[in-house]
Amino acid sequence: MEHGIRALAGVRALAEGRALTARLTLLATDEDGMSTAEYAIGTIAAAAFGAVLYSVVTGDSIVTALTNIIDKALNTAV
Repeated sequence: MEHGIRALAGVRALAEGRALTARLTLLATDEDGMSTAEYAIGTIAAAAFGAVLYSVVTGDSIVTALTNIIDKALNTAV
């Protein structure tokens, strides 16, 4: 009888170990939201992208190109 109880305890421990492994795997792969560090990195990346975009758009080459396009469109004979 004692042998059967030990076997049952071993099966129960194995099942609990598998359940714990499944829960840990789910927690490790769950991507419902971002953590605070990910928000901070995302915010910094967005600000850097905005700064680069602003410098490109306000640069002389873009302003000159847009001015040329507008002048060409306004001076087109219809």
